[in-house]
Amino acid sequence: MVSPLRTGLLSAFPFLAMGVVGAVDMMGGSGIGLQPMMALGPAFAGLTGGKRRTALVGALALALSIALSLYNDQFGERRGNATLISVAGVSVAALVATAMRQKREAELANVRSIAEAAQRVLLRPVPRGAGRLRVAVSYTSAVAEARIGGDLYEVVTSPHGVRVIIGDVQGKGLEAVETAAVVLGAFREAAYDEPDLPTVGERLERALDRHLLGEKFVTAVLAEVPHGAHTESATLLNFGHPAPLAVRQDGSVHFAEPPQRSLPLGLGLHGSEPPRPHEVPFAPGDQLLLYTDGVTEARNPDNHFYPLDERAHLLKDTDAEGALEAVRQDLQEHVRSPLHDDAAMLLLRYRNPSGGQEAVRRQS
Repeated sequence: MVSPLRTGLLSAFPFLAMGVVGAVDMMGGSGIGLQPMMALGPAFAGLTGGKRRTALVGALALALSIALSLYNDQFGERRGNATLISVAGVSVAALVATAMRQKREAELANVRSIAEAAQRVLLRPVPRGAGRLRVAVSYTSAVAEARIGGDLYEVVTSPHGVRVIIGDVQGKGLEAVETAAVVLGAFREAAYDEPDLPTVGERLERALDRHLLGEKFVTAVLAEVPHGAHTESATLLNFGHPAPLAVRQDGSVHFAEPPQRSLPLGLGLHGSEPPRPHEVPFAPGDQLLLYTDGVTEARNPDNHFYPLDERAHLLKDTDAEGALEAVRQDLQEHVRSPLHDDAAMLLLRYRNPSGGQEAVRRQS
């Protein structure tokens, strides 16, 4: 993104350049030979503004060149004519460049609007509440202008409980977005229909086996929180993805590692053993943070990874969105530059039926 200050300087530079050239030429006399530099005005005018502004700057540069030629008694002479021709030529070239730039900007705006529409279909807003859960999501693209990428997430309320997925597609670009769409489409159907997470995982494997070519894969974590007021655990199914961060009511923090490492989605139909579901304590007042490796693998200028478990205290805000926003801002302060990979976070907070979020407050 170009800062407003830089944009203002670029807008003013053509006039400053022409003013300086004119003043120096008048004070230095005809022998100084700065008149051809009057072309700096229209040359830089094409960087900002539209065609009308560029044409006006070109006309002003040509008028000032004529005035200086008359002042230096060079009008009609070879040197004066060469200056006028060069200024006129640069003005025409700048006008053409401005027209081409505006056309590209219009095309880019159309592409961005299509990307935003695709995002609304692919990464739909998650519900703020699902069953007894409070849900919040954060997505930060590695490219400031980008809207979507290979990270994915979804929350589905099924007859069997609230089911969640977060994942990361190998690769970048439109191919990664297409693969993410396949995973999300299969999950949205299977999460509602299938009786357990392993069966949901099998549906995802079959969908990807029909779609993926070569050694492409998707790391993912599936989570299920059963319905009912006495639920004390969540079930996780990990396909080679970073383990979720569990934050207990008493403030203790740990990564919910699977009992054994398993291959990512897309590689599981090649004879390997599928992942085993495992349970983690998840009671009223607890929190479960699912994320992609763009969070934990983000490095600061000293090449240190982001210490997510040491930042668990940032989740103390009683508002789930506010808590996740605090982590996102801290992540960006840690990196101090644009992220090198997309970073998605999905926070599941088990609402305390009696004490609200008092347990979350006590973590501070």
